[in-house]
Amino acid sequence: MATNDLSALVILLLKGVIYQEADAGTWNSLLNLQARVRDYVTVLGLELVLDEAEGYTFLRSRPESEDDAAPKLPRLVARRPLSFTVSLLLALLRKKLAEFDASGGDTRLVLSRDEIVELVRVFLPESSNEAKLIDQIETHLNKIVELGFLRRLKPGTGQAAVFEVRRILKAFVDAQWLADFDARLAAYQAQLGATSGGAADE
Repeated sequence: MATNDLSALVILLLKGVIYQEADAGTWNSLLNLQARVRDYVTVLGLELVLDEAEGYTFLRSRPESEDDAAPKLPRLVARRPLSFTVSLLLALLRKKLAEFDASGGDTRLVLSRDEIVELVRVFLPESSNEAKLIDQIETHLNKIVELGFLRRLKPGTGQAAVFEVRRILKAFVDAQWLADFDARLAAYQAQLGATSGGAADE
């Protein structure tokens, strides 16, 4: 393959996640060139994360060296601070994905907005204004769609919004994180009680 093809792959990766289902041609090119892509992005302080089983690949910053004398490169991939409620939603969606995978059913986890609202409702302060609660969660769901962890699907006539949980979420919320899930949720609830409802408005 030409250098231009290698450069095109790296440029696509710098723009975001590549999914096998979205572009099989690009995916196959990346599989063939992955060793060269890894070498290419290492110079930029990045590493290639490629999950062939789940069908996605992306770039992330390489872990910083523990050697204090080693030069520190500026981050090419920026960190994205998440609000408390977005983090909570991601945790709940990841747990739902793990339960879904354990059931051995379909490969695509699809949830309605109302199902997601019910997932998170128990962890948010009680609200007498149902419409406001749904609006707030919609805002957070839009953020998660923007981050690439959910994909908005076209709902049927008269249906509420429907979302597919993208499997790339597994790469960001890993099995070790899930092992501590109950303790984390207890901490979430304690924080919610301490903030008297402020977290829901983030």
